[in-house]
Amino acid sequence: MNGRERAFAMMAGQALDRPPLMPVNMMFASDFIGAKYHDYVLDHRVMAEGQIRTAEHFEFDHVSCMSDPCREAADFGATIRYFENQPPAIDEENALLAVKEDLLHLRIPDPTVSRRMSECLRVERLLKDRVGREKLVLGWVEGPCAQGADLRGINRLMLDFIDDPQFVHDLFAFVVPMELQYAQAQLAAGADQIGIGDAAASLVGPEIYEEFIFPAEKQMVDSLHAMGTTVRMHICGNITQILSQMGRLGCEIVDIDALVPLSQARADLGPQPFLLGNLDTVRVLRDGTPEGIRAAIAECHRQAGNKYIIGAGCEIPRDTPHRNVRALADYAHAWAKPT
Repeated sequence: MNGRERAFAMMAGQALDRPPLMPVNMMFASDFIGAKYHDYVLDHRVMAEGQIRTAEHFEFDHVSCMSDPCREAADFGATIRYFENQPPAIDEENALLAVKEDLLHLRIPDPTVSRRMSECLRVERLLKDRVGREKLVLGWVEGPCAQGADLRGINRLMLDFIDDPQFVHDLFAFVVPMELQYAQAQLAAGADQIGIGDAAASLVGPEIYEEFIFPAEKQMVDSLHAMGTTVRMHICGNITQILSQMGRLGCEIVDIDALVPLSQARADLGPQPFLLGNLDTVRVLRDGTPEGIRAAIAECHRQAGNKYIIGAGCEIPRDTPHRNVRALADYAHAWAKPT
């Protein structure tokens, strides 16, 4: 099986030759090809080259267009700070929706022509053309809480949950159709699967998650399924208290950060989703040894059961030794079943 065949067989519930290998890989990929991260973020050719060369060298089963949380917000006109060799950041002090009433005048940008979203579509077309027969092409959108925070500012949004719940509902009702339009454009450009990044959701408790975030995420997941694609949910941080609710989303893959006991994630999410990652990105992956990494993956695999995808709890740190990243594939090959 090649990576694409393995990923699609996994989604179809078919037998696999080895566990899939699908880590979050962004700054590591940029450094691997000797590019500045500013160029990786803004130039589709640089990103595609980094993704392809890294995936081929370390035998990842997918390539992706993940880079930073600012794409959609930038195309709305938010103030974004760009750096030479670090991810861009949203200017929280001057958030686009610092004044809530501005939501009434906000218009959804066309992802096929807006600057940063259209550049993502170029990445996906290039990935599809060059490795689309060998690797799964993973598209990516911001989740409702993350995108709401990108537009409003994370601290303002957290207060809005209490001070102005109707505004939050209105904000998420605006964000979800926009992200679905963007996802549809990515599928048309060549993405095989859509990932949803909603890290800000890890900051709230189960009551706020249930009232505000779960309905919006559920709408996104159901709509993506209606488009004929599968969904990977990534909420880094400690999501232990909302796991059982996330289990009702119906995602095919759920990324699990190292802060969450994987055995509890399996129990609370149920038997259906594939669980991805859970390796401590710093202490185990970056600072550990290949032997320790393989042992840690084996324990994750044991706790998650057969529906496990190899990866870290979040992004591979950019300064991780290559031998340590290679240990991910080494475990997969050691586990491989003869075909």
